[in-house]
Amino acid sequence: MTTANLTRSETAARSAAVTLHRIRVELDVTGAVDPARTGFPTASTLEFDASVDETWADFLGVSVEAVVVNGVERAVEYDGARIRLTGLAAHNTVEIRATGDYSRTGEGLHRFVDPVDRETYLYTHDEPADARRFMVCFEQPDMKAAITVVVTAPSSWQVLSNQSPVDVRVDGSAQTVEFAPTVPLSSYLTCIAAGPYARVEGEWRRDDLVIPLAVLSRASMAEHLPAEEILAITRQGLDFFHDAFAFPYPWGKYDQIFVPEYNIGAMENPGLVTFTESYLPRGAATRAQRQARANTILHEMAHMWFGDLVTMRWWDDLWLKESFADYMGAHASVAATEYAEAWASFANRRKAWAYTQDQLPTTHPIVADIVDLEAAKLNFDGITYAKGASVLKQLVAFVGEEAFFDAARRYFSRHAFGNTTLEDLLVELELASGRDMRAWAQAWLQTTGMSTLSLERTEAGGAVLVQTDPRPHRLQIGLYDAQDGVLVRRERLDVDIAEERTPLVVPDADLTLLNDGDLTYAKARLDERSLAAVERGLSTLEDPLARGLVWSALWNATRDGELSVARYLEIVVTHAPRESDSALLGGVLLNAPFAIGHYLPQEVRADARRAWLDATWAALGEADAGSDAQLVWARAFAAAAVYDDARRAEVSTLLIGSGPTGLPMDADLRWELLRALVATGNAGAEEITEEQLRDNTASGRTAALAAAASTPTEAVRAADWRAAWQDLTLTNDHLDATILGFGAGGRRDLTAGFDAEYFDRIVPAWHERSIEIARRLVVGLYPDADSTELVDAWLERHADAPAALRRLVLEQRDHQQRAIRVRAVQELLGD
Repeated sequence: MTTANLTRSETAARSAAVTLHRIRVELDVTGAVDPARTGFPTASTLEFDASVDETWADFLGVSVEAVVVNGVERAVEYDGARIRLTGLAAHNTVEIRATGDYSRTGEGLHRFVDPVDRETYLYTHDEPADARRFMVCFEQPDMKAAITVVVTAPSSWQVLSNQSPVDVRVDGSAQTVEFAPTVPLSSYLTCIAAGPYARVEGEWRRDDLVIPLAVLSRASMAEHLPAEEILAITRQGLDFFHDAFAFPYPWGKYDQIFVPEYNIGAMENPGLVTFTESYLPRGAATRAQRQARANTILHEMAHMWFGDLVTMRWWDDLWLKESFADYMGAHASVAATEYAEAWASFANRRKAWAYTQDQLPTTHPIVADIVDLEAAKLNFDGITYAKGASVLKQLVAFVGEEAFFDAARRYFSRHAFGNTTLEDLLVELELASGRDMRAWAQAWLQTTGMSTLSLERTEAGGAVLVQTDPRPHRLQIGLYDAQDGVLVRRERLDVDIAEERTPLVVPDADLTLLNDGDLTYAKARLDERSLAAVERGLSTLEDPLARGLVWSALWNATRDGELSVARYLEIVVTHAPRESDSALLGGVLLNAPFAIGHYLPQEVRADARRAWLDATWAALGEADAGSDAQLVWARAFAAAAVYDDARRAEVSTLLIGSGPTGLPMDADLRWELLRALVATGNAGAEEITEEQLRDNTASGRTAALAAAASTPTEAVRAADWRAAWQDLTLTNDHLDATILGFGAGGRRDLTAGFDAEYFDRIVPAWHERSIEIARRLVVGLYPDADSTELVDAWLERHADAPAALRRLVLEQRDHQQRAIRVRAVQELLGD
């Protein structure tokens, strides 16, 4: 472990001995426009009290030039991650001058040059611990401070931070912008953006409170920025949270900026929320895409209270912000916006992430044991987000919505601008609900795994609800009858269970849907009668949430090896073309080809892929002109054509604009179609160059790289392999494109020869690359082999490998082993 990997114990000792008050950080990015300038000057002043005579400050950069402690210059003692601070007094002012490094990996201060207009754009991304890449700080969430940011940048640029400017001085071609000090803020929430961003302004008002709003993007993306729609969602969200939390928005302004080459969906920097540009489609957008963007806007807005106003003490309690924000994203979408169907998408797609994560050998409780930063980085996962949000939905069913929000209001009032743990929240929940929350927390927050629910019918006409891994559930059972070929809900039964077997009175029904309404977190199985009913009538269910739950049950049974892939695919081919919810449809059209590629034996896979390709083409032709379904099926067809060129003529037809009436042929869809032709050997460098001339943008450049990397030759795949591991000039997005190309088409004949080398490379990569980039390499290039022999040998030889690396490898092995196991039972399951 290097000194960059901070541990829970040492940071707890530091915060016990040091009380931080203020940080002033001054950056000079005037040289950012010069590509030869790889670094930037950064100066930090930290004011703090101390009960020890020495400690350390955190910085990941090129160099440290000077350390001044209480006016006395000290020798620079810097190991590349920590700066030793000696000679401390009770009250201290420490000034440090250093040189930071512009990032190409989305960590710290990222620099991007737009190929459209050659303009330079900067933004920061810190979570969990990358503020130290552009400022000297105490990089732990429980050491909050009033942070003043000062940026010197080209005078033509927009310069932004968490607060509004209080002073702007222009000197020729440069400007120096000083921002107001923040209220107490954790270092990982510090944000800076600079560049010629396009800006649209608005405001939100409530009584005497006026919050300036702004939405920003790169100038070349401004035509794709739906600013008014984003501002409308923002105002709806602020209305909702202002009333729900009874704590006025505390951060002064609300800027939202969409940035390139962003590693995650969004980040809740107070006053300056950052989003990936993936939320700005360059062509047609489905309702599901717009709903996802609205959900993310509201998720990040919830963080202004859960996470920013009140912050976890250490990453063990990461769920205190992420689980709540994930829950609130869906809840506020339904309560405050047009997206009343948001819980259906959550149940079908978001919870699938949780179910997958919770069945891995590395699963962990929602309240996790995070010993260091590397572990924290990997815990931004399906447990912390989606399972945590699902459990909160069960909590609301348990204590009631009024008590839940009352507890939240108490929590914010008591702990504003402070740090908390699980215990602090439980106290407020108990006061608001009058219930003992300790047993509930133990059952749901401090254990791993999930229940699987099934219904047994008894000979006497009764029923028993069976759950594996028993825990208390409050749920509903939906009873549906087939009426004139349509599945109609007759009634819902409210049920409380806690034991492994619970006798119930459950009347017969064609479809008995366990956890109807999706109140709890559990996998629900369909009995044989219900399965037959959904085979006939799944798409006739009126409620999108009910359909989402059925689709989820079918998928879980398939990946658990209880439902044959063939039967699952028959249901998909029958009912997906009639699925009216584009979010549900999109999820199904990802799962079906995944099942073919992973859960079917090799000898039948090619035929299944051909059948799937034909099914997507047929559904595309049948979809209504200009509909969401038409666009979703077109994307599915392009993805299927990467594996089989039987419909290369149809792919080419779409590319020349002779496809179905109403299909919007935007740049991104064109690239997917062209990549399919390249991956199957039906197009090459000439066509890629021609398409890039048509789309000379950042997205086009990345898509061209992915297409070229997909060329099905040994030489190209070997070049992909070398570039991924060795080319340090690849940006994060370009690395992803290279990895995508390496595996294109599932061509094991071109990639299997690298399997053994993978296991030789991952330890050096873990030590030499940033954790973000190393994770992409470890996960993205894991061998898709039919045996675990190589990984088992590596795990045996590397018992002492970094825990976070072993976790990633163990997870990939488990996915691999599941696929092998499910393939093996297909013949037994039959059709």
